[in-house]
Amino acid sequence: MVVKYRFRLYLLTLAMLGGFGILTYRLWTLQIVRHEEFVNKVPEARQQRARIPGVRGEIKDRNGIVLATNKATFEVQVNLREVYEEYARQCKARKVDIPTVPFEYMDNGLPRKKLEPDIVRMFQELIIGRLNEMGLAVGFNAEKDLRTHYRSFGGVIPWVYRDSLTFSEFSRFAEHNLGLPGVTVAERGSRVYPFGAMACHILGYVSLPDDQRVSVEERKGWDYYMPDDFGVAGVEKSFDKHLRGKPGVRTMQVNERGRLVGEVSFESPRKGNDVHLTLDARIQYIAEKALRDGKIGRGSVVVIQPQTGEVLAMASVPSYDTNTFIPSIRQADWDVLMDNRTVPLMNRATRPFAPGSTYKVPIALAGCLANIQDRNFNCSGSVTYGSKPMQCWIQRQSGGSHGSLGLSDALMRSCNCYFYQYGNTAGIDNITKVGKLLGLGERTGIELDEDEAGILPNPNWLRLNSPQERWSNGYTANTSIGQGSVLASPLQMASVTAAVASGKSFKPHLLHRVMDGEEVVLDQKPILRADLSQHFNPKALELVRKGMWKVVNDAGGTAKGARIPGVEVAGKTGTAQNWRRNEKNVRVVDNHTLFISFAPYVNAKYAVCILVQGGKSGGGCAAPVAHRVLEQALALENGYQVTPTPLAQVEGNFNAIEAVTYEDLGVPLVAAADEDGDTGTNEPANESTDEAPRIRSAPKIRREADREGSSGVNSNRAVPKAEPVRRAPLFNRGESTEEPSAPSSPGGGFLRRLFRQ
Repeated sequence: MVVKYRFRLYLLTLAMLGGFGILTYRLWTLQIVRHEEFVNKVPEARQQRARIPGVRGEIKDRNGIVLATNKATFEVQVNLREVYEEYARQCKARKVDIPTVPFEYMDNGLPRKKLEPDIVRMFQELIIGRLNEMGLAVGFNAEKDLRTHYRSFGGVIPWVYRDSLTFSEFSRFAEHNLGLPGVTVAERGSRVYPFGAMACHILGYVSLPDDQRVSVEERKGWDYYMPDDFGVAGVEKSFDKHLRGKPGVRTMQVNERGRLVGEVSFESPRKGNDVHLTLDARIQYIAEKALRDGKIGRGSVVVIQPQTGEVLAMASVPSYDTNTFIPSIRQADWDVLMDNRTVPLMNRATRPFAPGSTYKVPIALAGCLANIQDRNFNCSGSVTYGSKPMQCWIQRQSGGSHGSLGLSDALMRSCNCYFYQYGNTAGIDNITKVGKLLGLGERTGIELDEDEAGILPNPNWLRLNSPQERWSNGYTANTSIGQGSVLASPLQMASVTAAVASGKSFKPHLLHRVMDGEEVVLDQKPILRADLSQHFNPKALELVRKGMWKVVNDAGGTAKGARIPGVEVAGKTGTAQNWRRNEKNVRVVDNHTLFISFAPYVNAKYAVCILVQGGKSGGGCAAPVAHRVLEQALALENGYQVTPTPLAQVEGNFNAIEAVTYEDLGVPLVAAADEDGDTGTNEPANESTDEAPRIRSAPKIRREADREGSSGVNSNRAVPKAEPVRRAPLFNRGESTEEPSAPSSPGGGFLRRLFRQ
């Protein structure tokens, strides 16, 4: 019996030990092996990290004047994951199903359907009702904004429900938002452009990034990810990596119900580097005002420092106020910009145009390269290449001729027959070589995406673009007067002028330096493209310069409107053929007038190119603008004060301009309406429609219609076509109509009045 009971005792002991062993193993598995799994399932207080966008650096001019800065704004952000989790918890408590909606998507090219949580309904029931009670609710685009954001990123990136809160709205949100799941009020820096539309095409603008711009790698390690603004256009885009700041970190305490209950720590974001441009805000303001006061609806001004290639001013009209894009542009404002046929978003300073007779300056240098600058050529009124004569403007206008001319006088009179022969004698190879030395036919390298190359026609270019055509003397003749397929931007022609003025061809640039506080991060040095003294005899170069001097100062010159008392100005006028289609689709003349100049003649401080679209002549329309800009810019060194103030945008127009006049100190400043004829032709020229500048990243649009619950519109709508611009045919057998007018008194006398005071 003792043995029997002892066996039972042993068996019971063994069973108990086995049970305890199993229990111990189970406890070890649950508490040790699967600890993290169950910890994540048990609601408890925890911490979450939020990324705070870095403060964007400022953009300043060369003298430290701030062109772009920041201001504090507040926005309402919603973590949609928390909204879903709270709604799911309530559904579970009420024992009802979570609402869903069907979603169609493509899977390996095949259409599929699935159900997804109805986040719109959840948001409306949990959040909107409470916001209505507080008077803080606004309409929103349910499908395009909220549902698409949740479908793409869930709660990884907060959805911005409202931006640009007033202080009153911010206070009310800050007071009540802790009772709303997932809702927080965040502060962020918002871009401000103190001078409105001034330099808008240079500065560009920034935008809040759309969801697709934020990569998975960037979001790793963050519970709340708020991305930085990014540059969309202009130097905001070009120097984006310098301007972006270092993000800050806010660590928040979250209770067991997933609600934010307090802040644990905060690391302030750091400001990005300041970018100092080569621009002089005073000269930029002078250039902008010259276009506005001259009532020019379409045109540009470029001012370059000849000894460095630094761009001191670059103005273009029509223009836009960059502040309308911050923090996001309203749909109505975007539509106005897109529907404007004059294309305000186009930077006309970097856009190629037919340069007309201003192109005779690089042609003159090509002849110097061929050592023919001392030869005379006879103008009998026309020159024949092929089967038809190519006329000079003087024959078409009066039946006359210029007779035998040297280079300087040919530039002064802008004789087409002279340059037909001169260009052919120099040869297209020398014309191409000079073009390369001066940066024609290629991008200038300026720090803007909108920098366009233009066209430097030659046999290779023709072979690539019109294989059926063969280069001939007629093509060379047409190229020699800046017509045919020649295209060059005002920036390129300003660079050509700067090279003639200083004897050195620099690449134009906008960056002066990058600063981190007082520390210089990057200091931009001038980039020399070519030293003309290594290619041209100084006496030959002086012949070209002297011709430009005669254009302004000789009695027979075409740019007497550019004369400045006490200052020697040199220049060259041009008027290029152009046609466009008006709103009735009728073909109308829309010539482009230009004037390139530098001053003073010795040790030039400024090189300028003026473009006026729809003008009658370069001498009457573009030269007075150069007079205005050069006169006031030079006066800055003699006590003249310019204080830039905010400028409104220019709407633009297609008005024909007979002559540009200014009212200065109560005295009309009227320039002589000189003809500088490059416009005549025996054959109708072709016309083409250039596209508006491509918007590489469509801006985020603030839709006013959404405030009423509208479905909104597509912000990535197609960009409309720009104003029709004629691209001249490869070979215009024709003439131009440039005629020097009689001497007239120099206009304005601004410097004389200034010094008298």
